[in-house]
Amino acid sequence: MSCDRCDIKNLIYQYADYIDRGDLDGAAAMFSDGKVIAAGTDGEENEFAGAAAVHALYSAFTRLYPDDGSPHTLHMTTNVVTEVQPGAASASASSYAVVFQSVEDFPLQPVIGVRYHDKFARSEQGWRFAERKIESHLLGDLSRHLLQPL
Repeated sequence: MSCDRCDIKNLIYQYADYIDRGDLDGAAAMFSDGKVIAAGTDGEENEFAGAAAVHALYSAFTRLYPDDGSPHTLHMTTNVVTEVQPGAASASASSYAVVFQSVEDFPLQPVIGVRYHDKFARSEQGWRFAERKIESHLLGDLSRHLLQPL
């Protein structure tokens, strides 16, 4: 038996796992009927709707290393607060994430802290992302993680 809050939290954690494993196809597919809103530190927001647009966003920004095809990151997602009514067709959640990274010439360290504001929709297949707003707040050394500046 499944619970709505559990299913929603699993989506949030699955997203982090896809990114950390370098599975940009898997991460993007989570938004096949949804969108990502990237909120810059200057308050500007950019929307990327659908799997192809989200994949293009992550491919343009995420550095993947040839040894294992991953970004050598670990997303620690915490403080997940879900809002869902029993039987509802939509839900929301907010959470924090700190991204740690380590590569050969770059010792383990936090490189960014973000807040996620998520909206979900229920379909016949279960819960799915309708929207993920990413707010970047704490910026560390992103030189080994990103292909271009935020």
